[in-house]
Amino acid sequence: MVISKTHLLLIVLLPLLGSCIAGLFGRKVGRVGAHSATILGVAASCALSCWVMWQLLQGAAPFNENVYTFFEVGKYSAHVGFMVDKLTAMMMVVVTFVSLLVHVYTIGYMAEDDGYQRFFSYISLFTFSMLMLVMSNNFLQLFFGWEAVGLVSYLLIGFWFKRPSAIFANLKAFLVNRVGDFGFLLGIAGVLYWIGTLDYATAFANAPTIRDATVTIIGGHEWSIPTLICVCLFIGAMGKSAQVPLHVWLPDSMEGPTPISALIHAATMVTAGIFMVARMSPLFEMSPAALNFILFIGATTAFWTGLIGMVQNDIKRVVAYSTLSQLGYMTVALGVSAYSAAVYHLMTHAFFKALLFLGAGSVIIGMHHEQDMRKMGGLRKYMPITHLTMWIGTLALVGTPFFSGFYSKDTIIEAVGEHAHEHLDWVAQYAHWAVLLGAFVTSFYSFRLLYLTFFGEERFRHAHAHDDAHHGDAHAHDDHHDAHHDGHGHGAHEPHESPWVVTLPLVLLAIPSILVGFLTVGPMLFGTDMLGHEKQLPFFLGAIEVLKENDVIAKLAEEFHGPVKFALHGFSAPAFFLALMGFFLATLLYMVKPEWRAGITRTLAWPIKVLENKYWMDDLWIGGFAAGGVGLGKLSRLFDSKVIDGVAVNGSAGAVGLAAGMLRKLQSGYLYHYAFAMILGLVALLALANHYWL
Repeated sequence: MVISKTHLLLIVLLPLLGSCIAGLFGRKVGRVGAHSATILGVAASCALSCWVMWQLLQGAAPFNENVYTFFEVGKYSAHVGFMVDKLTAMMMVVVTFVSLLVHVYTIGYMAEDDGYQRFFSYISLFTFSMLMLVMSNNFLQLFFGWEAVGLVSYLLIGFWFKRPSAIFANLKAFLVNRVGDFGFLLGIAGVLYWIGTLDYATAFANAPTIRDATVTIIGGHEWSIPTLICVCLFIGAMGKSAQVPLHVWLPDSMEGPTPISALIHAATMVTAGIFMVARMSPLFEMSPAALNFILFIGATTAFWTGLIGMVQNDIKRVVAYSTLSQLGYMTVALGVSAYSAAVYHLMTHAFFKALLFLGAGSVIIGMHHEQDMRKMGGLRKYMPITHLTMWIGTLALVGTPFFSGFYSKDTIIEAVGEHAHEHLDWVAQYAHWAVLLGAFVTSFYSFRLLYLTFFGEERFRHAHAHDDAHHGDAHAHDDHHDAHHDGHGHGAHEPHESPWVVTLPLVLLAIPSILVGFLTVGPMLFGTDMLGHEKQLPFFLGAIEVLKENDVIAKLAEEFHGPVKFALHGFSAPAFFLALMGFFLATLLYMVKPEWRAGITRTLAWPIKVLENKYWMDDLWIGGFAAGGVGLGKLSRLFDSKVIDGVAVNGSAGAVGLAAGMLRKLQSGYLYHYAFAMILGLVALLALANHYWL
């Protein structure tokens, strides 16, 4: 059984074709033509991706070939090519499946929007870009896909371009990602300079030649070349996967339409950095220092950004900070060399986080584009399907045993615990506590979201009455033309369940959110069959390389006896009890004793203020780095206008003009002036002669 090059080309190019049809011929084909072309393209791509995965599972050899030569300069060459192994195939299935459901969901969510065809063109183009990234077999194509998803995310975040907040958000995302991408480009340049190739397989094969190599950069200090390359590559991942301190763009990106929150910020773009580090595992395994750096950044992101989610009131921003925290968990897994656990959590997280984002979008539709949870409440009787699927997504997110999120998240926590047991340094201990306490934080803000949205009194009636009395305040979604408000025959302010094109993707995402972990944890993580009985070859064999002394997953595999026993053991794990504490605290404060919240808010006013201000990181970036850059620009412009133009250019011209003006006055045209000048000159010559010669 051989993977077909034609199939791989179709997987990549069909979404691009759909994007071109919707984008270039949108007016001719209309709305139905636009969504039909893009959905058919992504559906075919998804089906072919599943076929490729099936072939690999049946023993087909991984595919690694170039399909086009981009350039050859001396000993350097660049190609368009595909490396498709089980790691790539898993990413292809996740990207195309979630993208397909988001395309279907978009039919309902964007039903009345003027940019309907343009939106479908963008999300299909994004799918093409992401596929180019994950299927690449060389660094140049990786960088192309990396920048392409960044560009399309810029277009999607600022989709409602008449809204200043959306334009600010997409510019912020673009600029913060440029910081990370500069490091990423330096890392690729380091690979090309020291290893001499852009091809993955060749680079990984030749990497041991630089294992002990060093380079002098600053102040005579020797730097390990593998550490330098890996840190630079990871800085790129920090930008794309929103790790502290390059995380500030992701919450603001919620200004874009909800479907792209699910597509970009749950399943695909933000996980590109996780995928990249896992793909580069042969390089990262050579640098314990780089892995420690990754571990620290991931732990910081997992815990501290999760805390911010506890005080957010915008339903999409709560889910956004949850995404930041879960990306931190994946990064922590990378830092302890549990690459397979990181990409496994990437997969399970894609399903339940896309479900939560799309569920939040369904609530926003039902609430006529209200996003403040304080103006909701009691929605479970109006939106039963959304309510049930959001519960499923939440239970998966908090790591409830038997749900998909448990298997991946608990494996990461166990792997970090194993690493902390073997390495007694402070970074390992800090990471272990961060992921444990993160379980409590995740549980609290997740159930807080459910209670504020679906339970309690129906606060939206008071909120709408207040809005009607102050109708001069423009709603945040005016550009959406109140899609779904009048089109579904519901009352002006009565919440309603979303149409089937919105709820069907929720149901289809809820199914893997429950089952995919149970069915795949043995084969994908621990090298067993589905029930944990028979030993098999590791799923990511050949795709991910881990040094034997770093392989914490292999040590955990010794204690794995099937998904049922794993889940039952989870009920006695510390993470479960911490999650239970978060559930009880949220239930107490938002269901049983809501009157306590006012007193707690007063008592914890300062910590809450810190969290509401997001540790002032936005102020640091915008008021510090960005304002500093603008200030330097103004200073440069002042120096340019006053010193360069004013003194050097205009000053020299002025000096010549002044001298010319003075000389011009000597040329009067009167004979007696010239005679007088001759007499003065003669007197001066005689004086000199008297002084020197006589």
